[in-house]
Amino acid sequence: MCAARKQTDDSLLAPTSEQRAVALFRLVLGFMAAVMIAFVLIEGWRVWRDYRQAFLTAENAVTNLARATAQHAEDAIRQVDAMTAALAERLEGDGFDHIDKPRLHALLKQQARIMPQLHGLFVYAPDGSWIVTDQDAVPPDANNADRDYFIYHRTHTGRQVLISSVVRSRSTGDLIIPISRRLEYPDGRFAGVLLGTIKVDWFVRYYGDFKIDERGALVLAKRDGTILVRRPSVERVIGNSLADSEIFRKYLPFASEGVAQAVAVVDGTPRLYGYRALSSYPLVVEAGLSRESIIAPWRHDMIRSLVVLLLLLVGLAGFGWVVLRQLRERIAIERALHQAHQTLKALALTDSLTGLGNRRRLDGVLEAEIGRARRQGYPLALVMLDLDYFKAYNDRYGHLVGDQCLRRFAEVLKQVLKRPGDLAVRYGGEEFTVLLPDTDAQGASQLVQEILQLLRRQAIEHGGSPLGHVTVSAGLAMGAPTLETVSPENLMAAADAALYQAKRQGRDRYCLAGAVDAGAEQGQLNPTA
Repeated sequence: MCAARKQTDDSLLAPTSEQRAVALFRLVLGFMAAVMIAFVLIEGWRVWRDYRQAFLTAENAVTNLARATAQHAEDAIRQVDAMTAALAERLEGDGFDHIDKPRLHALLKQQARIMPQLHGLFVYAPDGSWIVTDQDAVPPDANNADRDYFIYHRTHTGRQVLISSVVRSRSTGDLIIPISRRLEYPDGRFAGVLLGTIKVDWFVRYYGDFKIDERGALVLAKRDGTILVRRPSVERVIGNSLADSEIFRKYLPFASEGVAQAVAVVDGTPRLYGYRALSSYPLVVEAGLSRESIIAPWRHDMIRSLVVLLLLLVGLAGFGWVVLRQLRERIAIERALHQAHQTLKALALTDSLTGLGNRRRLDGVLEAEIGRARRQGYPLALVMLDLDYFKAYNDRYGHLVGDQCLRRFAEVLKQVLKRPGDLAVRYGGEEFTVLLPDTDAQGASQLVQEILQLLRRQAIEHGGSPLGHVTVSAGLAMGAPTLETVSPENLMAAADAALYQAKRQGRDRYCLAGAVDAGAEQGQLNPTA
């Protein structure tokens, strides 16, 4: 009996030991799988971070390149502008009947030597004939009356400098950019044209000194899109128009400088462009790096990292049993995973676009604040805000400008909310939520009015809104947990109902919901001033 009992007990113990072994085996497999997944996630995050960093670095590069080329072009044209202005004043002051041609020729020649960008300086009579130039020889029967700039000055009385499209010089055959002024007799009649020409090749050589990729591009164009200079230099594209390009259609009308990804209309190459409109002259510069040149180094590093990661995963899978004998390494890995989890958790509670909290942050705070209000006996307010006609805004101005608008509104919320306990979150899309602990209806209403008024003062243009600028509608719900049943759901429902009531009342205002109970009654309209 005793032997039989002992045998039975041993048979019962054996499966338990096997179960422990299986559990331990599963624990090892589960742990190794967790480690592998963590490595994949962390490496994936690092690869994405490097991808973004590559584009951020490229954005800085094209921005600086656009600024440098814009400043170079502006300085070069300003020199010619100032010099021709002085010459025009001298010619008109001395009188065209008393021009000392040898002396003026020497002066023009001297100026041409001083300014390396100059191709030539010319003074034309009212009929287009050449009066004097910096050149030693004048072509026989030379006449420029048929040039566009000459016709313009003859028919327009404006005295400002004119930058024309590229033409080919009749004296040297070079491609040149004409910069011209109207000359007048004392009585205001047309007296001819003073012309300074800049060599296109001078810009090309300057652009050639920049170290950009083979498929990169530098462009100097008129404000109407006409190409004046381009690197790489292709003569057939000079004079073509960029008016239909994405930058000229979608970006320049709203910002004089910036960064954009676009496909070039000239050669179809996808590039990251930095663009800048000159402040003093109707010209635009574009500096572009090909998307491939930005991605290629990142792709190379990514492939190398993936190979290393694959070898690491294979090694972990093949030598998983080492984990049991190296507990310290396992503990260190667990700590690293915990730290990574904490970091990811913090990132998960923040809206990356606006820097505000996100919906998950609100869900984690709202119920706790209701409980605190119930214990301490104070009211709290919840405000839901929605930017009016925001889809129309995105459709009209593009998502990049729409994101900028969301960031500007987030700054308005940050500016208005001054207490540490107040919470503003981006609830989703163009919808925002503000939680105001220990705040009565009057204080919450004043704060909402301040938000609406501050946004109005921003005067953000919105052509798709009947109001002409960006506005916001708001719904305000109050809760007094010590006096009534308040939950996150009915508080949110009341604020949401008040928001849509404000929308129905005409937008750019707020509504105050009624008391928060089982149904969240609709409050009376309380429009701002």
